[in-house]
Amino acid sequence: MGAPPVPRPTAGGHVGRVRTDTVVREFVARAVAAGRTRGGLRHRDRVLPLTEPLAGLLDREPGTLVTVRVSGMDMDTAPVAVRTWHSEPEVLRALRGVLPVPECLVAGEGYAVHSHVDGDVLGDVCGSGKPVDALLLRDLAQLLASIVQVRGGVLPPLPSCWPDNHTDSQGFLRILARLADDQIRGPGGHRYGGLFVALGVPEGALLRFAERVPAMTRRPYGLLHGDLHRGNLVRPSAGDLPLHCLDWGLAGYGDPLHDLAVHLVRMRYPDHQWCEVVDAWADAVHRVRPAAVAGLAKDLRHYLAFEYARALYADVIRAVRSLEDSFDRRSLDEATAVVRAALCAAAEPLRLGRVPGRDEIRRILFRRGASAGAGARAVRALDWTPDQRVPEHPGFPHRAVADALFLEGAAPPGRVFKGAAHLNTVLQVPGTPFPVVVRREATVVLRRERSFLSEHAVLRAIERSGVPVAAPRVLALGESHAADPGLRYWGDRFAVHTYEGARDLGRRPDHPVHGLRPHEADRLVDQLAALTEVDHAPVDPVGGRPPFYDWLSEQLVLLVAGLPEESQRLARFLGLPDAPRLREILARHHVADRDPALLHGDLNPWNLVRRDDHRALTLIDWEMALVGDPLYELVRHMHLTPTRSEIRDRMFRRWDARLPARFTRNWREDWRVYRWIEIVRSAYVDLDRLVTGASLDAPNVRRALDSYAMTLAAATASLGLSSRRRSGVRGSPRLTRALVRPTGPGGAA
Repeated sequence: MGAPPVPRPTAGGHVGRVRTDTVVREFVARAVAAGRTRGGLRHRDRVLPLTEPLAGLLDREPGTLVTVRVSGMDMDTAPVAVRTWHSEPEVLRALRGVLPVPECLVAGEGYAVHSHVDGDVLGDVCGSGKPVDALLLRDLAQLLASIVQVRGGVLPPLPSCWPDNHTDSQGFLRILARLADDQIRGPGGHRYGGLFVALGVPEGALLRFAERVPAMTRRPYGLLHGDLHRGNLVRPSAGDLPLHCLDWGLAGYGDPLHDLAVHLVRMRYPDHQWCEVVDAWADAVHRVRPAAVAGLAKDLRHYLAFEYARALYADVIRAVRSLEDSFDRRSLDEATAVVRAALCAAAEPLRLGRVPGRDEIRRILFRRGASAGAGARAVRALDWTPDQRVPEHPGFPHRAVADALFLEGAAPPGRVFKGAAHLNTVLQVPGTPFPVVVRREATVVLRRERSFLSEHAVLRAIERSGVPVAAPRVLALGESHAADPGLRYWGDRFAVHTYEGARDLGRRPDHPVHGLRPHEADRLVDQLAALTEVDHAPVDPVGGRPPFYDWLSEQLVLLVAGLPEESQRLARFLGLPDAPRLREILARHHVADRDPALLHGDLNPWNLVRRDDHRALTLIDWEMALVGDPLYELVRHMHLTPTRSEIRDRMFRRWDARLPARFTRNWREDWRVYRWIEIVRSAYVDLDRLVTGASLDAPNVRRALDSYAMTLAAATASLGLSSRRRSGVRGSPRLTRALVRPTGPGGAA
């Protein structure tokens, strides 16, 4: 690594201007060549003796030890922490004589030279996870108390976004979350955003966290260190000196509880010592600033939640960067463990739902590591085996498939979409004139509703039929795996389809999430009519299953019987019947027999993509396709999509006119039965999702769960049962939130 460029430095009058640039450049270059001694992504610190030329300029003795801090940030590295001020030397100058901090001797762009604190770094004598002895804990608490006492008057000016009222704890935490989104997620968005989406972390997670920050006790602001962990604490060799704080680059000014939360998490105290640390902090701070400990018991958890949420981004970025340095089995296992732990810790604060399993995370990180490395290495790392059921496509040969898999892991966030069961990555493969989408099923899919047909077989049947149905074309089917078996990545199934969103990949797909426009409603009905012309026998030789309603009812009963015990218990608690009782209720209804046809099976808004031609909509995600009553398809769509009464009537009229009578007979009497059964289905499926956290990162699922209270009331009423809706259920925070939310339109998906 070469020396960074060094502009004319500043050192508060210590350094003359003659030969300064040359002397400092030579010293920093020597420090860089000396090798890393400590530091992380933000800085690399070297301890060196002063050379005679620089010692003279700094008015120090030659050979005096100093710490050279060289920025570890390059243009491709995303920040991993929130910064209040961008000049650590300015902070150190403000604190000199106020707190035991290093002296900044000289600084320039990308480097600083600090006075060296001779002593033991706490992390070297008391490693991560080990308890801290009582005397040292007392010193730590006193150090934090002395930091809290520093008022804003001696500090650099605060950013304009800071709360005007310097006791506004709620406003401060909201600012922290928004700055984390702006400074951590934002700069790394293009490089890492797609990875976070693949891991189930939506782009707006931090902003939604900020919106949910509750009212908090007001506490007077004070100085915050912002990164007080074992590596930043030095116990001086002279035992009578106080602990020294290093690395003030993340210092800030705000609610003192934030510094306590950061310290608790980053010090990695053993669980049994947390209460001791909090009590020691509270006692020390109360003696010097009593108002700073107000509301401690109630509000500390909110700052801990933020620290776990922020740490998720930092830990994932660090793990991925480690794979760029070393892409082997050991580094992949270590990165998987780090990411899994970070996701588990952040799941509740960010409301992530189900955390991917170890194998799923490992596969995502493998694809990322293969895509992010040097081209030659990546080609060797990733290979694939075609599924012979889908022959090589002339417009997308096997070589293009390999190129798509190479590009997949490093796709930006605007091209990665997480659904209830699939991860979809949109790519423009060099040499291919059209964009494609790589579809992968989640390793563990907690989808209670069964899939009956093979998606690739359904799409090929539609393509062969030539009917005017706008659906993706299947380009490839297979399994990706590591070229080197030692990396333990194999059997990861995927499909490649044509991409049916905007041809401008900078634009996101446009879905009718608020309902269909009149012309879109017409075109959707036309496509449903065209589906009745598809020969479904090759994909489902026993299709039709007459009578369809009886089969559909039994599928719902089996779904309820297969729910986990906790979901069944809560269903009974909320007034929903068990499986045998539900079978009796469903058997009271009957519908007319209609000829079967191929159905999409899941026409929620996110499975409809707006397009600019005469077809208006493309129908995607066919994994829930089935053969059955065409009336059920139309009614289920209206249940899953906000549908105004005039649009509903328009679709029914056109549907009745476009389809032959054998598909529509007696529909006016029967459509409400299908609507009723879908409401009942939603009550069970959405409840199970609230209990298990499955698919909460899918937008159609989030909207359905937002209206669960309304769904539950409608289901129990339609079943003729009394609803026992509760404001919450102990031990089920997701269900508690769902039952107290304002209700609105929507259904399960």
